[in-house]
Amino acid sequence: MCGIVGYVGDRQAADFLLEGLAKLEYRGYDSAGIAVYHDGKIKVQKKVGRLINLKKVVEQDPNIGTIGIGHTRWATHGGPSDVNSHPHMSMDGKFAVVHNGIIENYMTLKEELLAKGYQFKSETDTEVVAHLCSDMYDGDFASTVRRVLKRLRGSYSLVFMSTYQPDTIICCKKDNPLIVGLGDGENYIASDIPAILNYTRRTYIMNDGEVAIVKKDSVWVTDLDGQPVSKKVFEVNWDAEAAEKGGFEHFMIKEIFEQPKAIRDTLSCRVADDGKSVKFDELNWSPEDVNSIGKIMITACGTAYHAGLLAKYFIEKLARIPVEVDIASEYRYRDPLTDSKTLCIIISQSGETIDTLAALKEAKRRGARSLAITNVVGSSISREADQVVYTWAGPEIAVASTKAYTTQLVALLLLALYMGRLNGQLSAEKETEILQDLQKVPEQCQYIFDHADDVKQLAEKFKNKEDVFFIGRSMDYGLAMEGALKLKEISYIHAEAYAGGELKHGTLALIVDGVPVIALATQRDVEEKMISNIKEVKARNAQVVGVVQDDDTEVAKTVDYIIKIPKSDNFVMPVMTVIPLQLLAYYAAVVRGNDVDKPRNLAKSVTVE
Repeated sequence: MCGIVGYVGDRQAADFLLEGLAKLEYRGYDSAGIAVYHDGKIKVQKKVGRLINLKKVVEQDPNIGTIGIGHTRWATHGGPSDVNSHPHMSMDGKFAVVHNGIIENYMTLKEELLAKGYQFKSETDTEVVAHLCSDMYDGDFASTVRRVLKRLRGSYSLVFMSTYQPDTIICCKKDNPLIVGLGDGENYIASDIPAILNYTRRTYIMNDGEVAIVKKDSVWVTDLDGQPVSKKVFEVNWDAEAAEKGGFEHFMIKEIFEQPKAIRDTLSCRVADDGKSVKFDELNWSPEDVNSIGKIMITACGTAYHAGLLAKYFIEKLARIPVEVDIASEYRYRDPLTDSKTLCIIISQSGETIDTLAALKEAKRRGARSLAITNVVGSSISREADQVVYTWAGPEIAVASTKAYTTQLVALLLLALYMGRLNGQLSAEKETEILQDLQKVPEQCQYIFDHADDVKQLAEKFKNKEDVFFIGRSMDYGLAMEGALKLKEISYIHAEAYAGGELKHGTLALIVDGVPVIALATQRDVEEKMISNIKEVKARNAQVVGVVQDDDTEVAKTVDYIIKIPKSDNFVMPVMTVIPLQLLAYYAAVVRGNDVDKPRNLAKSVTVE
């Protein structure tokens, strides 16, 4: 997720670009850049780090011109650096491009361009698009862009400038947001509404496959074949603060609703063209690489640790490799049995969690191979690990992690499928079955969002409770732990998670009249056992919320309230099941009047022990 701006008019473009990027810096803050056309040339200025670094460059060397594009980056391909920052230029200097998203087939295109003599300065997928414009230029700017777009696979918002038509900016989108702001004698482009609110509230909301040709006094929208598209003007009535959150009340709920896109992005590039098998170009393991693993050690903190608990089920069941999961702050101090036959998987949203980083260093000191699962390119953990799998969730602003967790689950499930196939423990048929169900999740999430009000009503019922218990078996137990953590960290309701089979070993003493129990029962192979556990708490007059697959008929008979999840493979269910638990925590925090995005005593990235 990156921030994009564009301007064409009569005022100095750099002023709008820098102001707009400041409004969008929450979308990406590892580097920023602008490109402005003047006197036959496109001048690019870009700088790693926060936007203030770029502002200082422009103050010292003003970028003059009345048409330009800008970008604030959240790195995906290539770490944060000046050269990897956007905009990117074609080798002949005729085209400049900014991009939000992922070009899945960029390596194929890059190899094709290298063979033709094109030289690349960056590690990004975006630079391919700039060179492709030069290579495919047919004498018409708009026609060239449309032809280039048909070569691209992936998700993107793209904005183009060219010296061949210096009064025009062209933009388009697929799966990533983009708007065109309509002014008087000037027009604007942005990836989100906050960037343009000081200038206009009249916008075109771009749809997938649409191409906008933007001049200072006109906006012409076509499809990818050049056929005109009729657009309705959308009048923005949000205030500036609400616009930054996309119209949502808080960043957390916005990020919950961003999960379908985050999951789709994490899947991209990791599914073979036929959709039936997993590929990991960034790992490129052989069967021998996987067979040489004696055991896997997963270490993480907080929500990432809970993702590791699910990964243990994924890997042991699908790849039949023994897995240990340890809290990073404990791993370092227990003299762990880690050696050269150990693969250490380190999970961290920020890539900066101090205990997790220290655990990684300890594992490497003991000879382990290391693999990081993280969301931040160029982070300390990504640099320290031998190999990295990025989750591509985009920036997560709320302290309580949501989309980072679900994308970690997706990446870890893909990894388990990949290892299981390579070591021969997983049949091709089972891999395809799970993978195809996983690819349906972004669309299936809409069912959960459509029933969010049901979860909101439950939060209202339980808002004055001081204790809530979560129970589950198998993979649902790991999810119960994440659900309890979410509830207590933002609603401040005391919440505990227990394995269903542990109730009789002490936990039943805490079940009293009216206490809420969230019973996760999505795993079909242990459903009968879970029904027995539900009956045990019901016999003590608990109020039970059952979380089940949507074709369930048995659990519903035993509970007070029901939350249904779209039916899917057992391994895929956790990715969706956690979403109503996130919603329950969110709505409980709201009705209790808490600061949802900044819960007391907590920070987004824990960088001290």
